[in-house]
Amino acid sequence: MPEVNTSYVSDHQTWMNEQLEKNPQWVEDQKAGRALWWDKKQDVDSSTRNAASKVVQKPYPYDVNFYGE
Repeated sequence: MPEVNTSYVSDHQTWMNEQLEKNPQWVEDQKAGRALWWDKKQDVDSSTRNAASKVVQKPYPYDVNFYGE
């Protein structure tokens, strides 16, 4: 099996690394933002109710030539 070269670092990643060195508080800001929007505890009852309340969407809802039911 060929060996994978893992030494490549993109320009964007290089820039991000430089910015994080200059602004170490960004790491905590990122964690706070993630906790605010993404890291939420899941409630099984709410998830079940949300799944049951979904309305079935017709296929191709934005196709003006589709008149199927």
